[in-house]
Order: sequence, then structure tokens, then C-alpha cells
Amino acid sequence: MNEKLNIFVSSVQKELEDERVIIQNLLNTDLFLSAHCSSVLYEFEPASPDKALEGCLKSLDGCRVYLLIVGTQYGTLAGKLSITHAEYRRAKERKLPILAFIKGDRKMMREEGVEWLLKELDDDGPKYKRFGNVIELQKEVRAALVKLLKEQFGISPPSSDENEVAQQTIEATSTFESQPLTRLRWTELDHEVVRQLITTAESKDAGNLSSGDLLSGASMRGLVWYDARAGEHYATAAGIVLLAKDPSAVFPQCRILADAYRGTEADGNPQDHEDIRRHMPGTIDRAIAFVDRNTRHPMRVVGLNRVRLDEYPVEALREALVNAVAHRQYEDAGRKIMLEVFADRVVVSSPGLPPSPLTLASLRKGKYRPCSRNPVLAQCLSYFHRVEERGSGFRRMRDQMLNHGLGQPLLGTDTGYFQVVFPGPGENLDGIRVPETRLLVTPAIESQLNERQKKIVAQVAKAGHVTSGWCVLHLNVVKDTAHRDLVGLVDLQILIRTGRGRNAAYRLKDSRDGIVR
Repeated sequence: MNEKLNIFVSSVQKELEDERVIIQNLLNTDLFLSAHCSSVLYEFEPASPDKALEGCLKSLDGCRVYLLIVGTQYGTLAGKLSITHAEYRRAKERKLPILAFIKGDRKMMREEGVEWLLKELDDDGPKYKRFGNVIELQKEVRAALVKLLKEQFGISPPSSDENEVAQQTIEATSTFESQPLTRLRWTELDHEVVRQLITTAESKDAGNLSSGDLLSGASMRGLVWYDARAGEHYATAAGIVLLAKDPSAVFPQCRILADAYRGTEADGNPQDHEDIRRHMPGTIDRAIAFVDRNTRHPMRVVGLNRVRLDEYPVEALREALVNAVAHRQYEDAGRKIMLEVFADRVVVSSPGLPPSPLTLASLRKGKYRPCSRNPVLAQCLSYFHRVEERGSGFRRMRDQMLNHGLGQPLLGTDTGYFQVVFPGPGENLDGIRVPETRLLVTPAIESQLNERQKKIVAQVAKAGHVTSGWCVLHLNVVKDTAHRDLVGLVDLQILIRTGRGRNAAYRLKDSRDGIVR
């Protein structure tokens, strides 16, 4: 079965905002459920309940499963029934599978209409589960959906690994990111960041995304919610972290403090400092740039290539920073992520220890199954930074460091921070390896060059530039031939021309970003 099943989530909106967002996030981030299900949450304007009911029922009619959450409030009336009660009736009428979850025990005081709905549930016979908190709710919903998908839709159950990852993720999940806050409206968020997210996540053309597409995509991923009372869309806590121009204005802990020191110890007088406060995808990019400008970049001639090397592998640093943002303990409002660049190492420190059942020993051995405190943030950041959301992040960091010619990263803790330490090369810069992806002249391109062009590229790699006059003098060719050889190298994007006339020179184009070195 290739098409996803639409799951209609029905409840009183205002009372159960947290539960609705949590279930939406579960369906979007759980490895098994996200492959087979999509959540549908209809957000309505209570000033027009009749039209709201019409919209709710229309959305419900496009769904295959009805998921009901009941609390203490009956909700907005549309005639004699509340909208939630009317949705339940429509689900029965359409003979949809019904999954019901009741918050609290039987002794809990509830509005009269809720008691009426619960009696109807008892009389109709669908079994329901009770829950006391959002962790219990997630476990019950996942178990019920897994059973339903197998029994009624013939979908094979998840593997034991998928079940274990789900269990660990649910138990580790923080309620921070799902908070439906009213601090920032949808209109105050950075919509270009949303556009980048939706473009990557859904493989769509950025230019064809409407403002409605952006709002829908952000809402579906638990970054935005609708306040029916105010008639406004607002950012959830996760939405603020990812999409606010300066999340630290709402959450002071949402920033990276970066310091670069001349020696091997923090001395209170860093040579460079930056308090990075942007939306988190941009903050990570700024942190990478901070390391770049405070570390060494030796030049290396490899064959016909003149390559600018990085002291540390950029992708390993990016992986560590993404992990720090995605998995930090956001409830700790007094501490920020710290990035420290020393003469012999780079240290990334994130508030909070690894969530249970992860341990330092299992992370160091690379024998662990992933879980995240903040699965929505982890999933969204994976789209921005092209890192794997689930799995072997620390193993990849280790491999990237070893492939770079450095020692493997060291994992540890310090006063409540989880730390990743990247040991540097010290004085042994010659030990840094050149990644094949950094070679401008690959064997395939070299095969297209004539002998004169190979000599030209070798000279540029050695001296930094070449002129047509040098070609005429040292290759014993006429000016037209020298010009033709140089233009061919420019067309292959190996060289770039700078200056004009007698001042014209040809330099290597940087293999990484097109900048002339």
C-alpha cells in the first residue's frame, strides 16, 4: 500500500492544544507511522460554528481513520451538538475505524456534554484507552495505530528496531517543542526559511510555493498552530527556534556563544567572540563560519590541483552543531550552546546529558539506537543541513575525522553539558588529507587536457597564476594557441580570468565554492 492513510484528529481545540500537536508530531516523526499515515487537524474559527462544522466534516470525509481525544470540556456548539461530538457521529455514519483516548480517570469532573459523549462511546462499543500525560498518550496512540494498520489495512507491523527506537524517543521526548505559544504570529516568522524547509522536505520548486503552501507545510510539521479564539496562527516553541529571526528574544537560551582562544586553555581574553542569535539553521551556518575564520587553512598542491584545506572536517563540525541544537535540553533556560576553538581542538558543548537509555559508553562504542528529546527540531534540521535525522551521527563524525587524518572525536560531559571534542592536527598540518571532492582537476577532467594545458595548470598550482605571455615563452607556442588553451581551461571551470589586456592573469577556481584563491 503506497498511499498514506489520513488520520483525522478530533478534540476540543483550546483545552487539548498540547495533545493535538503532540499527536501530529508523533505521526510526522515516528519512522513507521510517518511512512503510512498523515495527520489531519482542522482548525476552525469559533465565531462561525456552523461553517466550522461544515469544514470539519468535509476534512473528515477525506480520512480513513478517526482518532478522538476527550478531556473535560465539551467544546463549541454547532446546533445541539459540539463540533467534536458531531465529528464522532459522522465517523460512525461513515463506518470509519474509531480510536478513542480519554484524558484522566472516571472520577475526573467533566462538563455535562462530555459525560453524554462518553456514555455514547460506551453504548456504541468502541474500546477506548485512558491516559494521564502526553507520554502515555503517545504510547497508546502508537500501539493502537500499529494494531489497526495490521488488522484492517494489511500493513506489516514495525520491526523490533523501529519499536525500540519509537519507545526510546517517546520516553525521551521533551514537551518543550510542542508548546502552543502566542509570542510570535505567523506573519512575524522568516518565511524564506519556511520556503527552504518545504522545498527540501517535499522536493518542490521554491518559486511555485504559495503563501498558503508555506503555512500548510509549517503547520503540518508542528511549527505553527491556530488559535481559534484570536483567529491567528502562531509559532509553537519549535517554530520559534527554527523560524524566528531572533529566537533568543523569546527563549534566551536559543543562541550559540562562540569563543576562539590563542592557546590551549580558556584565558578570559578570546581573540574572537560572537554571540550568534538567528534562526537556528542560520545560527549553525554562522557557527561554521566562525570556526573557518579562526582555524588554519594550509594550501596543498595535489597533481594539477592547488587546494585550500580545512583544519577540521566541516561536515563533522556541522553534524555536532546540528546535534547540539536538535537534542539539547531547552528547559534549561540559563545555559546556551557553547562553541570553543582552541589552538589544539574544537569543543561543542550542549546543555543536558544524553537522554535515557543512551549512555556515554554506548555512544563511544557506536552501539546505540537513536532517540531525541526534540524529534520535530531533529527532523526539520535534517532537511536544512542534509544530515541524517536518525542513526549513526557520532559514527559519521568519527569516520569524517579519521578520513581527514585526525583522531576520532572525544565524547564526554562537564557540569551538565554534553561535549564533543575534535582534536586538531597540532603542528602536523601535513597529516591532513585531501578529500577527493576538493580536487578541481579529477582524473576524468585531466583526461580531456592536452599536454600544454596540463603544464599550465601545474604552473598555476605552483605559482598561483599564469599569463598568456608565460605560455608563449615556456610552451613555445604562438599567442593564438596559448589563448585557445587558456580559454579551454576556463570553459572547464578549472581557471578563471582576472584583469584585462596586459594585466590579464589566470588563477585556479576554488573547488569548493568558486572563489578565486
